[in-house]
Order: sequence, then C-alpha cells, then structure tokens
Amino acid sequence: MTRNTADTERTDSRPSRSDDAARASSARTEAAARAERLAEENARLRTEYARAMRGTYRRTARWLAVVGAVAVLGGGLFHHGRSVLFALGATGLFGAILTYYLTPGRFVAATVGDCVSAAAAANAQALVDDLALEDDRRYLPGTDPSSVRLFVPQRADSDPPADATGPLVTRPGERGLVLEPTGGRLLAAFERTLDGPLPTDPTAAATRLADGLVEQFELATEADPAVDPDDGRATVAVRSAAFGDVDRFDHPVASFLAAGFADALDRPVELEVESGEDRPEWLITCRWEPA
Repeated sequence: MTRNTADTERTDSRPSRSDDAARASSARTEAAARAERLAEENARLRTEYARAMRGTYRRTARWLAVVGAVAVLGGGLFHHGRSVLFALGATGLFGAILTYYLTPGRFVAATVGDCVSAAAAANAQALVDDLALEDDRRYLPGTDPSSVRLFVPQRADSDPPADATGPLVTRPGERGLVLEPTGGRLLAAFERTLDGPLPTDPTAAATRLADGLVEQFELATEADPAVDPDDGRATVAVRSAAFGDVDRFDHPVASFLAAGFADALDRPVELEVESGEDRPEWLITCRWEPA
C-alpha cells in the first residue's frame, strides 16, 4: 500500500502533457511577440536613420543657400570682385537647390547588401561546384560595358566561348558557365559619368577604376593599384570593402575591377583574390595577355 501511494505521488508530481503543451504555446507566443517588437524597433531605427540623413543633407543645402546669398549681396555692394562674387553666389544657390531636392529618400544599410550579395555568391558557387568547373574566373569583353561576361571553364585549357550568350556552353573546347557579372552594370553606370570610355592604357584605366570604386560607389575606403603592363598584370589593394569577404564568387568589388579591365583593354581578364597580411586589406589581381 505504501509503494502504491508513493508511485501515485511521483506520478502526480510529473508535469502533464497538457502543461507541457501550454508552456510550449506560451513560449511560442512570447517568441513571436519578441520578434514583432524587434521588427518594429528595426523599422523605427531605419526611419530615424533616414530622417537624420535627410536632415544632414538639408542643413547642408541651407548653408549653401546662405553662402550663395551672402556672395550675391556682396557682389551688389562691392564693385571690385563683383563678377567673382556673383559667380560664387550662383554656384552656392544652385548647389543648395540640387542638394535639397536630390536628397536620397531611402538609405539601405550595408548589411542588407551584404546579405543579398552573400546569397547570390553562395548560389553561383554551388552551381559551379555541382558542374565540377574550374576555379578560374575569366571576364570576357563585349561590345559595351554591360555586355561583359564572366566565364567559368570546365577545363583549365578551355577557350573563351565565341558566343558568350550562356549560361551553359556545351561546345567542345569551350564548355563552361557564362554569367552576367555583378560588376557589369556598375561599370556601365560608372562609364556614363565619364567624359568618354575608359582609357586603353592599363595604368590610366586602373586609376580610373580605383577612383570609381572609392569615390563614386563607396565600395571601399581605399583602393591602391599597382600595374605592370609588360607582364599584363594589375593588383589593386582594397581596404574596408563593402559586402563582406572579397574572395566570394564574383564579389562586386573584384567584379567591377575585372570587368573594367576587360572592357578597357578589350581582352579576356583572369581574376584572382587573396587576403593581405593586414586583415582589412584584399589583393585583387587581374591578368591579361599583354599586347
């Protein structure tokens, strides 16, 4: 009788399945509520960040307007240097108008671009691995910057495809994968800001591309090119690159440089990426057949 009573007490002290289900349901509800609060907080922070950036642009616009107005007023009061003051005032007022009305309305965090870029690179790399292709990355020139293509050969001695429409090339001697590089459209947008096409001189082209990488797209804080035209090689040391590790498949930073050299030199370019001794630095090497 004593043993049965003890067994009953032990059984009664165990949590019932209904209690476990209730606790699990409560935990799920709490987790969902926490996720909702985090989503709301993230949305609030993005809104605040965008508002702060718009405020910064508009304060800049107001100060430009003040400088322009003062310069115009000075031009009306002082005869000497009137033309210079009027020109300065017009520049300030025009810059204020542009800054105020062209203020970006949406700001995307670098982490968002990093997530998208990482997913695209992982998918492409998985496709390359599944097709048992080489590690070579060859950027093929086209008729314009947007038609540059990335060719991943099946064999190291494969020739560049005569028809790079892709994505799968099955002709003997040319088998591989042909893709639109991430740097192709960046390159097309960059060349539209230039007063002409990229220079055909490798050193001049490297300087332009490095400036575009840092100054226009802000994909890196520093980009220092070292070019050896006789050897057909250019190495660009990049620091603090956006969108994660540059040795990912067709990373935008490396892709922009390789596509740029392919377009400027009008010849295939092989890409190699390795990390430098200083961890924030990446060494991006582009090779081509010298003229």
